[in-house]
Amino acid sequence: MKVAVFGLGYVGSVTAACLAAAGHDVWGVDVDTAKVDPITQGHSPVVEPGLDELVAEGATSGRLHATTDPRIALERADVSLICVGTPSTPAGSTDLTYIKRAVRDIAEAAQTVVRPASGFHSIVVRSTVPPGTVDEIVEKVLADVPPPEGLTFGTAMCPEFLREGSGLADFYAPPFVVVGTRNPKVGTALTDLFSFLGTEVEVVDVRTAEALKYACNAFHATKVSFANEMGRIFRHFGVDSREVMKIFVQDTSLNISPYYLKPGFAFGGSCLPKDLRSVLHLARMNDTELPLLAGTLATNERSVRDVVDRVIAGPGREIALLGLSFKHATDDLRESPNVELAERLIGKGYNLRIYDAIVNPTRLVGANLRHVQSKLPHLQRVLTDDPTAALAGADLAIVSATDTAAINALLEAPPARTIDLIGRLGADVEALPGYEGVGW
Repeated sequence: MKVAVFGLGYVGSVTAACLAAAGHDVWGVDVDTAKVDPITQGHSPVVEPGLDELVAEGATSGRLHATTDPRIALERADVSLICVGTPSTPAGSTDLTYIKRAVRDIAEAAQTVVRPASGFHSIVVRSTVPPGTVDEIVEKVLADVPPPEGLTFGTAMCPEFLREGSGLADFYAPPFVVVGTRNPKVGTALTDLFSFLGTEVEVVDVRTAEALKYACNAFHATKVSFANEMGRIFRHFGVDSREVMKIFVQDTSLNISPYYLKPGFAFGGSCLPKDLRSVLHLARMNDTELPLLAGTLATNERSVRDVVDRVIAGPGREIALLGLSFKHATDDLRESPNVELAERLIGKGYNLRIYDAIVNPTRLVGANLRHVQSKLPHLQRVLTDDPTAALAGADLAIVSATDTAAINALLEAPPARTIDLIGRLGADVEALPGYEGVGW
């Protein structure tokens, strides 16, 4: 394929050199001759282990070129990859000036060049951009400068996951290759383009692909901050946090795993809130700030408040809460966010009926009993083990129960609104009129 790579900084140079090494005819485009000239001369414009040799190989073979003229790069090109910078503005937003300029350069150059034999050109953003950029920015520019007769544009987001210092290794062994597009032709083109990697190309919604890179980088930043906070607090107790974290990461069932990384409702139970408060108390006693962990409690509270706010914003006073314990298949109500939610809604005057297949007030003991007595002293009056009874006359169902009885009852007699707290209720429930996901 003939590929035009717009932007010859770190990402663009690595991308161009690796695609050329795979046999594609690659043309790098940049307004800065200080980036174009080195590639033309067979050198990398950026410092990256192994890249200088790869650029030299591509230039010598005639598969890697660089130019300041988009028209040369677009001649018969099948794909344009946009790898320009997306810096922060002083306010913290993403500056999309270079994205707009690159898309306009592509659209204007396409007016006068020979189109590819297929009559189709894929315009693909590789730069990190906010969700909605392809739909609202790229497509708008293309609407202002439509393609000439005989040529059709397709758009996509294909995020990169390159770390400086290991860019080549990351390119050839990516964690995933994700293409966000609504155009099957673009999906096919990029599957062919990256087929040499031997990694399955996942074609997803455009905004999913745009959001993925932010999720990855935010999580990486969170991990660094978490490890540093652990170090700051444990050093006061003579603990080598390096040893703690060395063992910590060996747990791939919970610690380094998909287990807790599922959007949904707040955390709760007998361990997480209590132990998090304990760590924060230790920090205060040692004059140590742990803003990440403090923020974790705050965002958990925000999760409960968000659902309450959504209930208040909608109509109706009759609510069915399906699921009360903090976790499936347990009757532990200690610090269950569902109990907290129920207490707040009852306090605001809503008529609440609660279904839980496991919880039996007569069998609760100890701290579990004391907690629910303090939060929901009238639990026995509003609790039922029949989901149909809980849903009878309800204007709204708030659901975290996943048992068959609850799902079937919901499908047989759905209320006007359903708020899903867990995202695992199934396609039939999500297809109900009035369905809302708590975070999707």
